[in-house]
Amino acid sequence: MRRKKKEKRELVLDAIYDSSLISKLTNHLMFSGKKSTAQKIIWGALEEIKKVKKTESPVEVLESAIKNVTPMVEIRPRRIGGATYQVPREVQPDRGFSLASRWLISAARAKKGKPMAKKLAEEILLATKNEGAALERVRDIGIIAHIDAGKTTVTERVLFYTGVSHKIGEVHEGEAVMDWMEQERERGITITAAATTCFWTPTYLGAWNNADENAEKRGKENEYRINIIDTPGHVDFTVEVERSLRVLDGGVVVFDGVAGVEPQSETVWRQADKYNVPRICFINKLDRLGASFEKSFNSILDRLTPNAVAVTIPVGLEGDFSGAIDLMRMKCITFEGEHGEKIVESEIPENKTVEAEKWKHKLIERIAEQDDALTEKYLNGKEISLDELRKNLRAATLSYKLVPVFCGSALKNKAVQLMLDGVVDYLPSPQDLPPVKGIDPETGAEIFREPKDETPFTALAFKLQTDPYVGQLTYFRVYAGTLPAGSYVLNMRTEDKERVGRILRMHANRREEVKEMQAGDIGAIVGLKNTKTGDTLCDPGNPIQLESIIFPEPVVSLRIEPKTKADQERMGLALHRLSEEDPTFRIKGDEETMETIISGMGELHLEIIVDRMKREFKVGANVGRPQVAYKETIKKTAEAEGKYIKQSGGHGQYGHVWLRVEPQERGKGFEFLNEIKGGVIPQEFIPAVEKGIKEALEKGVIASFPLVDMKVALYDGSYHDVDSSEAAFKIAGSIALQEAAKRAQAVLLEPIMKVEVVTPEQFLGDVTGDLSSKRGKIEQMSERGNARVVDAKVPLSEMFGYVTKLRSMTEGRASYSMEFSHYEEVPQTIAELIKEGKK
Repeated sequence: MRRKKKEKRELVLDAIYDSSLISKLTNHLMFSGKKSTAQKIIWGALEEIKKVKKTESPVEVLESAIKNVTPMVEIRPRRIGGATYQVPREVQPDRGFSLASRWLISAARAKKGKPMAKKLAEEILLATKNEGAALERVRDIGIIAHIDAGKTTVTERVLFYTGVSHKIGEVHEGEAVMDWMEQERERGITITAAATTCFWTPTYLGAWNNADENAEKRGKENEYRINIIDTPGHVDFTVEVERSLRVLDGGVVVFDGVAGVEPQSETVWRQADKYNVPRICFINKLDRLGASFEKSFNSILDRLTPNAVAVTIPVGLEGDFSGAIDLMRMKCITFEGEHGEKIVESEIPENKTVEAEKWKHKLIERIAEQDDALTEKYLNGKEISLDELRKNLRAATLSYKLVPVFCGSALKNKAVQLMLDGVVDYLPSPQDLPPVKGIDPETGAEIFREPKDETPFTALAFKLQTDPYVGQLTYFRVYAGTLPAGSYVLNMRTEDKERVGRILRMHANRREEVKEMQAGDIGAIVGLKNTKTGDTLCDPGNPIQLESIIFPEPVVSLRIEPKTKADQERMGLALHRLSEEDPTFRIKGDEETMETIISGMGELHLEIIVDRMKREFKVGANVGRPQVAYKETIKKTAEAEGKYIKQSGGHGQYGHVWLRVEPQERGKGFEFLNEIKGGVIPQEFIPAVEKGIKEALEKGVIASFPLVDMKVALYDGSYHDVDSSEAAFKIAGSIALQEAAKRAQAVLLEPIMKVEVVTPEQFLGDVTGDLSSKRGKIEQMSERGNARVVDAKVPLSEMFGYVTKLRSMTEGRASYSMEFSHYEEVPQTIAELIKEGKK
């Protein structure tokens, strides 16, 4: 018997607002049939929205909130051929509304200590925030620092205080929102740059002192959108910092209040200098034993920039650290509540007044120097207003003339909010920056694009990531114009047009779909097929080529093989995906042994890659011991002939070239010169000769390592009218290069690392002696608190397993960090060992 079709009941419009939307939401909220209770809650929430937003149409606000949180796609189980798969499905309108309502209501219920109507109103207002702030109220920033300075903890506090996460995640508990990969949570380090968006209203408006009374001060007109990228501090993941800085407008550099400036802090600072990124500093961990704000501040002045100025100073240190003094307003700020969310403003304690006056005097003096009118005011003893100080410090920060320094303790929930005020007050919006510069691909002329929505769309893809549900994500930064979903973009590298299917705004590893991205936004596109890191994406009708991102060469290699036959097929795909995501990870095959060799920036880098293969792609692999990425080069100029002649009856082969090789300065790379005159070799064979030379460079003449830093000139040769071909000239080019390199006094090069060891004084002699035995050159020794710091340059080949030796030598009390410095010639005795494969 056929089942009777269920009749759909007609929806009764809401009694007060005459809206079907309110009726639907009431049905979702109803508790055990009590419709009147649900109606009271929703009406109360709409009244609250009316008050906060000062609007007569709260239903429109509700519509906007539901539209913003309605999902487009959801993952649903589907049975295919005896197996259950998780597949993405488009969400139907009714289902979408149902999910959006459920999320809003459950988020409101999860909040504590307020009436349900108020909590629901708050959630609806939070959901409307996706509409975007005006461009001058957008900040694209990165949080960057040395490993373990507390970047991720700072970011977690930022997300908590801005309302993105309802629970503080601790790195040491493996709960951090921004550390979303399993390996990151296990190791307590950040590996990839996670991106997220949050909103902030400055604390000095008083909006956070009493959240309920001051809700109207946190309206749209006072609110700033902050797009944050949390980057790794470990040197093996330098690539993540490099590509993040390329697309950021400003940076927050975090320092450890005990250690001050550390080696990776210097590297990160230099990377920020390379891209002219304005920055502010945050001296963190002032609650730790041995913390010193003044010492850390002086280390910034000595080792990074003389332009640092303190904007806040701490009240107490170590266990007594209780808050900060805002030097701009000369107020003492303390932080109460379970997570320091309640900001209490008071007068400066008497015992701190003299110190605060001294720091304030220095601050005003440095700001006044930047402007003639202010200097005159200052010298005449006139008072400079707070607005003038802020405005001039902002201008000086944007032009890299001053670097504001803030202080606090993220772990103890103190003064992170003041650093957020600094982001808003002193770091640039996309509008403050000069127009983005690019090249017109047709004329080669320089062209500029203003960061406005009306200019043609211009963006840079800065990261690729494989997502288990939606496939490949391409992170991009919009420099100019807008990008609606469904439109087409031109990839300047491939010259192909690609369709933009879905655009996502990322929150670490959670996604939120948006219909459009505007100038200054950072987001991710789903489904671009051929886009790689550093590609320019632009309007097909207005092409522009932006400067790409240049990455360092890998320094460590290891052999890898699949554990089983099933793993063999998957391993190729996994390695290909991972190398697309990470430009410093390289794969190549050894033609002689038929093994796969992977190369990266360090042991940890490759260890994480192998771990990711196992977890994300279910590929088991055996790996060999790490090997150093040696290179070969030449020391003098030499010439050689390459001849490839083959007669085998009928059509033969004939290629004949003369090459001259010359050494180039270190890091200059390969350069090819065509010096052929009078057509002794026809023009069509020249590219084949160059290709043959490039192939021969891959395999050096001493121990088959790549040849680098040399200039190769093709200056003579001959050809045969019938037998000459591209293949023959390619082989002739390879033969000539190998022969020339042998005559040009080829030598081996090895990577030298910059090493910093921090050790208690009683082990200093053992540490320095051990470094010297590793062919290390000790550059300087300094003090840091009770510890001694040794800076040295040591060959990478001597540093494998150093952490174990250092721990045993110093009873586990010393630590070290290491980063790549340069390539240097290998001593003859060591070169012999490398040739024999013993090193």
